[in-house]
Parts: sequence; C-alpha cells; structure tokens
Amino acid sequence: MSKRELGRAGEKAAAKALKRAGYKIVERNFACKGGEIDLIAKHKNTLVFVEVKTRSSDEFAPPELSVNLRKRRRIIRAARFYLQRNGLDDVNCRFDIVSVLWRPGSRKPHIEILPNAFEL
Repeated sequence: MSKRELGRAGEKAAAKALKRAGYKIVERNFACKGGEIDLIAKHKNTLVFVEVKTRSSDEFAPPELSVNLRKRRRIIRAARFYLQRNGLDDVNCRFDIVSVLWRPGSRKPHIEILPNAFEL
C-alpha cells in the first residue's frame, strides 16, 4: 500500500471510528489557502476539527506526535477560515487527533481518538 493509499484508508477508518463514538461527519478534506482539515464533525454540541494521522509503524513515535506546532497552526488557520466563511461565530469547537496505526498484514488498524488534542 502506498503512502497515499495508507492515508486514505486511515481517514476512512477514522471516520468510521468517530461515527461509532457518536460523532457526525460534516465535511471531509476541507481545504483553503491557509491549510487543510481532514474531517470536520459534530460531537454533542461541539464542532470538531479532526486531524487524522496514519502510520504503518510506531517504531519511532506514535502517529499523533507528528502533529507538530507548524501543522497545528495550519489546521487552526483553516478552522478559523471555515468558521468565518460559514458564519459560525458563537459555536463551541475543539481540535481532535485520530491516531491510526495500520501495521503491514493487519486487516484492521488500531485507532485512538484524542479529544482536545490542542487548542487555539
């Protein structure tokens, strides 16, 4: 599986896991000039911007640790644009990370949802 295919499969698996956890997917792969958001979902009364990180190994570090400060800033920039474009001034929102570890030969990945992974 190529890196791109692994990423797509990870996003699909993450969306399924979020749905099972009570999230409703609102949008996938939202992109603007400032950045990109993998999934946008509603969870209870909160709009959730979700970054999905998929890896085939955690030999060096778990997938979620690759969401560094630079990546977080790009996600926040895209989230602000999304909120402004959709007139969502007074909505509760948060940033979650979904860590997907899909080892070679494994039929199902290990998925971990990390709510409130970072803040504005």
